[in-house]
Amino acid sequence: MIIDELKKANIEALKNHDQEARASLSVAINRYMQVSIENKANKKETTDADVVRILTKLSKELDEEKAGYVAANRTEQAAAIDKQKAVILKFLPKMMSEDEIRKEIAALPDKSIPSVMRYFKEKHAGQCDMGLVSKIARGQ
Repeated sequence: MIIDELKKANIEALKNHDQEARASLSVAINRYMQVSIENKANKKETTDADVVRILTKLSKELDEEKAGYVAANRTEQAAAIDKQKAVILKFLPKMMSEDEIRKEIAALPDKSIPSVMRYFKEKHAGQCDMGLVSKIARGQ
């Protein structure tokens, strides 16, 4: 599971005194623990898809944080955020390209938007930008 890889990387970052890596990995692991507790309460299993959602959200939050530092002209902090994001991106699956998404949609028997969105959410969760899928499905 991805969470096991995150924990190993966190221990390695601790040994190497890599503060940027530890910061982002620790946040990801803590959020995983919160989701895991919520899922146990709801009698659900925590999966890699949950971890991918956590990492994707964390990546977007780091982008927003970096934008704030860039706007305030704090280049040192922005560089640290870049390092943190690079650590997180290592654990995210490869994103599907626009061409790959178009081929998948073309191969579907039912090309209605709800059906296409449901298919990609079930089969390719965390591997594609759902906004892009929606845009392609609508023919824009």
